[in-house]
Amino acid sequence: MTQIVLASTSPYRRELLEKLGMPFITAAPLVDETPIPREDARQLVMRLAQAKAQALSKEYPNHLIIGSDQVCVLDAKIVGKPHTEEKAFEQLLIASNSIVTFYTGLALYNSSVGNLQVICEPFDVHFRHLSEQEIRNYVHKEQPLQCAGSFKSEGLGITLFERLSGKDPNTLVGLPLISLCEMLRNEGCSPLLM
Repeated sequence: MTQIVLASTSPYRRELLEKLGMPFITAAPLVDETPIPREDARQLVMRLAQAKAQALSKEYPNHLIIGSDQVCVLDAKIVGKPHTEEKAFEQLLIASNSIVTFYTGLALYNSSVGNLQVICEPFDVHFRHLSEQEIRNYVHKEQPLQCAGSFKSEGLGITLFERLSGKDPNTLVGLPLISLCEMLRNEGCSPLLM
């Protein structure tokens, strides 16, 4: 069996991949995540997912390497992690009564034969109208300062939404497992046949 490498140190992605019950290791890819001028969100996440997966190919020459990257698009702009309560408040104030789209790039690189699969999976978060007090209380309670979009859908953030729409709810957390399973099967590696 080909060993799987998750090219990420994200505890959220690790937790998601553990759902599949397959043995894997994690490794940090050294990739410059600076956007290229005029690169849109889809292009950015696909390029970075691919770069992360391929960055580890010399260290892991006979492996299936998973790379992933995600951006949040709010008010037609890519937004990052807020890092402060005030910035989190500002992001959520703009998101109120709007649709925020997350673009997640996913790459699977078979380093032994050079096969590469790359996709971008969008996921829409429809926010309900939020009062300023609700936003301040949410930010204070959950402290989503390291989360793009300033919320944790797997926690209290669910109270901010009207609805979610996308192929796979895992995409919102950072790793589209339905698409990943398809990619793994394309490489002869199914979680159900191990």
